[in-house]
Amino acid sequence: MATYRLDLAYDGSNFHGYARQPDLRTVQGELEAALAPWTGNVGTYVAGRTDRGVHATEQVVSFACPSLDTDRVVRSLNAQLAPEIAVHAIREMDPQFHARFSATGRAYRYRIHNAPVHDPFRASVAWNLDVPLDSDAMDASVRPLVGEHDFSAFCRRQGGRSMVRRVLWVGWRRTQEDIELSIGALSFCHQMVRSIVAVSVEVGRGRLAVEDVASILNSRDRATAKGTAPARGLTLVAVSYGDEELPRPAWIPET
Repeated sequence: MATYRLDLAYDGSNFHGYARQPDLRTVQGELEAALAPWTGNVGTYVAGRTDRGVHATEQVVSFACPSLDTDRVVRSLNAQLAPEIAVHAIREMDPQFHARFSATGRAYRYRIHNAPVHDPFRASVAWNLDVPLDSDAMDASVRPLVGEHDFSAFCRRQGGRSMVRRVLWVGWRRTQEDIELSIGALSFCHQMVRSIVAVSVEVGRGRLAVEDVASILNSRDRATAKGTAPARGLTLVAVSYGDEELPRPAWIPET
């Protein structure tokens, strides 16, 4: 048996998330069905499960099966999965490689289209908000999130799992009518990024003060955060392994 890494991107708009679910259309379900003629009923593992409506430009999957002609399999998968899923590459890895457990970092982007009139052509990839937002205040408010903290206030609790996470960088910037969050961490807990976005928007609207985000973090109380932002604005943009450095946007200074 050989271990393979598969790199893919997808538009999550019409999927019920990445993970396979009975009787629902998911990215994993579509991918494994397309792989089956080449690998049999193989189990796949993913770097980061994405919720319904969330996208990925750089997702990573691993699986084990007998030797493959990877070029032929890539062509076959893209013929079957277009236009919503694109497979960039498949390559053989060390037998110990695991898409999830071998990952050393993950990065997400969240986009808000902040204009008086919504953009119908971006409705599936950005949160349209017509209220003025102070992006500088939003950026200042999230800076205290860098470092290792208990993110219980920003995460949907799953059993007894720890909510402690280490954020490597986070920041907001405005480019004309778009406001973009970039955040990198070793790992994330469920709904963490979308909750951070939702609270940031409250700061941008003037409903919360800049320092309130740090207070919410320190409270470790999920009830203090202001819900979650829509899934459509969120995209997984990078996963790092081994000695690879997770790509930090040039506009976010090192801390």
